[in-house]
Amino acid sequence: MRILRCPAQLQLLEETLWKSLPTTLPVLGTVMTVARGNPASHEVLVDSWPYFGIVLTRLRPEDHRDPRDYYTNQLSVFYRDKGALQALLEGTEAVTRERAFQILGMQDGLDEAVQEVASARGLKVE
Repeated sequence: MRILRCPAQLQLLEETLWKSLPTTLPVLGTVMTVARGNPASHEVLVDSWPYFGIVLTRLRPEDHRDPRDYYTNQLSVFYRDKGALQALLEGTEAVTRERAFQILGMQDGLDEAVQEVASARGLKVE
């Protein structure tokens, strides 16, 4: 996953996400916040740039205080296909098993993908 820090990239991503409202709403707010100074210490990650399959927003890892606090470790996601989401959950450092987390998204199939990956790992999802 690639962290977007460049203001021009964040602006382009914001414009792209606006075109897909309301499904992009969980990530759009964070992208806008990061692009405008990032007072909440969040980061925006994409699988590739400029043609991304998934956008993930989260609190910077160095600002995580408690690995058991799923509220602090909240992730927001927008994906273009279910495969990109499963790849994110299965094999990236962006989502680790060492931390409890909650994932927010508004797309069909999100719950099923999370359940599939969790059951394959023998994890409990609430």
